[in-house]
Amino acid sequence: MKIEQIYTGCLAQGAYFIVSEGEAAVIDPLREVEPYIQKAAKIGAKIKYVFETHFHADFVSGHLDLSEKTGAEIIYGPNAKTGFKAHIATDGEEFQLGNIKIKALHTPGHTLESTSYLLVDSDGKPNALFSGDTLFIGDVGRPDLAQKCDLTMEDLAGMLYDSLRSKIMTLPDNVIVYPAHGAGSACGKNMSKETSDTLGNQKLFNYALRADMTKEEFVKEVTEGLTEPPQYFPENVKMNRDGYESIDDVLERGDQALSAEAFEAKANNSGALLLDTRKASDFAKGFIPNSINIGMDGSFAPWVGALIPDLKQNLLIITDPGKEEEVITRLARVGYDHTIGFLNGGFETWEKAGKEIDQVESVSAEAFAERFKSGQLEVIDVRKATEFETGHIQGAKNLPLDYINDLMPEFPKDKTLYIQCAGGYRSMIAASILKSRGIDDVVNIDGGFGAVSKTAVPVS
Repeated sequence: MKIEQIYTGCLAQGAYFIVSEGEAAVIDPLREVEPYIQKAAKIGAKIKYVFETHFHADFVSGHLDLSEKTGAEIIYGPNAKTGFKAHIATDGEEFQLGNIKIKALHTPGHTLESTSYLLVDSDGKPNALFSGDTLFIGDVGRPDLAQKCDLTMEDLAGMLYDSLRSKIMTLPDNVIVYPAHGAGSACGKNMSKETSDTLGNQKLFNYALRADMTKEEFVKEVTEGLTEPPQYFPENVKMNRDGYESIDDVLERGDQALSAEAFEAKANNSGALLLDTRKASDFAKGFIPNSINIGMDGSFAPWVGALIPDLKQNLLIITDPGKEEEVITRLARVGYDHTIGFLNGGFETWEKAGKEIDQVESVSAEAFAERFKSGQLEVIDVRKATEFETGHIQGAKNLPLDYINDLMPEFPKDKTLYIQCAGGYRSMIAASILKSRGIDDVVNIDGGFGAVSKTAVPVS
């Protein structure tokens, strides 16, 4: 028996590849499924099952393509209603995989169909728990993503309390917990950077598993401090539940190498959004007018999901040469399937063609400090409110990037705006969005608050 955790940092997501005596199972696979197929082929195993812990909101799972390509059976837990062929497990149902078993434990609370999968080894002993979004390392799944008209967030939190106490905390302490997410995911609020742990250790250190915790205390602690979920979450749930286009078709549509002239024509005629995925520092030096910068070197897919409201939006890509397929794939992971081409050769092609370019002024923290001495500057801090509260430049205005589409009227249009985040990634995204919407007088502060806080600029 072998368990492999396949962790994707951009999504803070863990998929699992389990093999026993020539039979394999994949739990919560990513949209691109060839890596799982290749793993199975390399060891001569057949993928028998695709287990889904729930209808994911933060990414599009690869269950449909994986089943189509391998014949593997898709397994969901109780209450799941799918738009495609799947086996809906009963609570406690066991699935044979080689000489081990995988047992479905219905653990509603994060969603109504949420199910954890317990691996029982060849000796009949519980070995590992694939807990999905029910139990994270250091946290539990948020209970506000699957509300129905007759169920409140508090109702679901109460279900989650019961699931944890009756189905999970009763398991042996040496069971290894393998969650679907780690720190950085929007599916919880206090996740650890660790991606697995023993259940016994979680009972000691996870606030939500305190032995003396009442249901009322649990509901209060789990529901307080939740921020609004990203706008793309409901659309991803729908795709995972009802079905979606094959990743192969998505890649084929996006794999259109365009000359500068063809790119420009397509941009003018398709209503496409121009998405530049280069590093912020490269983007600042020159970019195609009206393009948006969301760099691949940060939390690319989640920021795309948070900032581009329409998943059916046509996209044209500007990226470093050789990165085109990766960009299209990472977009598809969160349901953005309508990439219609990329600038062949990257931004250099545009420059060589003599096309119009735009720039964003960037200043170092030290240069900003000098300007700050000369008079009151309009500083816009695009970090989260919780980050802003822990420390900020005196006089700065907090307009979080997460909500920039709704907050546009609050950005002054008659002043030079100095845009700042923690390190420079989010501030360049914000600057590019502002410029694309006609607010041109923006300056990016390189290094963000981390760098500014080391200067003489007063902070609160």
